[in-house]
Amino acid sequence: MSRIGRKVISVPSGVKVRIEDGVFTAEGPKGKVSQTLAAGIGVEANDNELQVTRQDDERKSRALHGLMRALVANAVQGVSQGFSRNLDIVGVGFRAEVKGRELHMALGYSHPVVYPLPKGIDVAVEKNT
Repeated sequence: MSRIGRKVISVPSGVKVRIEDGVFTAEGPKGKVSQTLAAGIGVEANDNELQVTRQDDERKSRALHGLMRALVANAVQGVSQGFSRNLDIVGVGFRAEVKGRELHMALGYSHPVVYPLPKGIDVAVEKNT
């Protein structure tokens, strides 16, 4: 049995999950996400936990078991915490700063690298050392 597929998914408070007609839906403070479940894969909800199961031990079902568990877990995390990426800029003279809706970075080039920020994306520079 899949090691990833066997892991239990904990559902944080404030997140509602529904499983109906082969579609998993998670709704929370950050939004709503739906995921169609593969044939032969099911999700069981017990209290504040989710368990992904499969009907049989055929090769395709085993391959999809861990994938479906990861997609369901990512959906639950996305509606509760959102997505974030931390970037460490390491180097002598390397630095970054946010000016309005642009990220200005000094990365060792002869010119600064200016990256316009898309709508819905927030950037914060914690410290320049």
